[in-house]
Amino acid sequence: MKFGICNEIFERWPWERVCEYAAKLGFKGLEVAPFTLGENPSAINQATRDDVRGCAERHGIEILGLHWLLVVPPGLYITSPDLTVRRKTAQYFQKLVDLCADLGGKVMVIGSPKQRNLLPGVNREQAMNYAKEVFTPCLDQAAARGVTLALEPLSSKETDFIQTAAEAIDLIEQINHPNFRLNLDVKAMSSERKPIPQIIRDSKKYIAHVQVNDPNLQGPGMGDVRFEPIIAALREIGYDGWLSVEAFDFKPGAETIAEKSISYLKKVAG
Repeated sequence: MKFGICNEIFERWPWERVCEYAAKLGFKGLEVAPFTLGENPSAINQATRDDVRGCAERHGIEILGLHWLLVVPPGLYITSPDLTVRRKTAQYFQKLVDLCADLGGKVMVIGSPKQRNLLPGVNREQAMNYAKEVFTPCLDQAAARGVTLALEPLSSKETDFIQTAAEAIDLIEQINHPNFRLNLDVKAMSSERKPIPQIIRDSKKYIAHVQVNDPNLQGPGMGDVRFEPIIAALREIGYDGWLSVEAFDFKPGAETIAEKSISYLKKVAG
């Protein structure tokens, strides 16, 4: 398994410094939040895309993909009853597929709880159909460009739509496209009734990407979750992809989060 880290942890750091530091610690990949690239990430020109990718490559870093996809621009919503909004969001996903591929990325993590929560008058079945309308148009394009969309279940504290891996798999099976798969996040899995290793085993056919963290919003090994059973379950199902550090509480500082996280991952999965 390869170790990656999400770039927004390094708040306001220049991109080259992020790449250099991540590589020095032993990370092999960076997961990019598009909002860190600008107010309208899909409009970034090709020269800038080449510069971002080239800088990472010079430091031996792979841009593994994108996450936090819908922070900017405003007005996007996955489960909106407004057809115009859904079409606009679907078109934006198509643009993000190209951005992801141009940067060298292979996965787009679909979290975005604030852009998928059920709006007044929208029930779960309607939301599932709306989500299918939004995601489906970009999937053949994603396949052509070597990108997989990975749907992320999130806890009830964050969203009321797609809260468990089983619910995510329901939508994945309805869409039925090889480039629409599952992202598993340790913090989110910790909110489920099932033990995390069982979630992993039950989801083995669909897992495209794994994000590692703790329910305390910090990095792996910085809280109470023991990762040995998680790593064992991932190895049992043959997962050999990324373990990507995603933290939400930045108070310890980027260096502390990054250093403690990779030290712990090397210990339990290296």
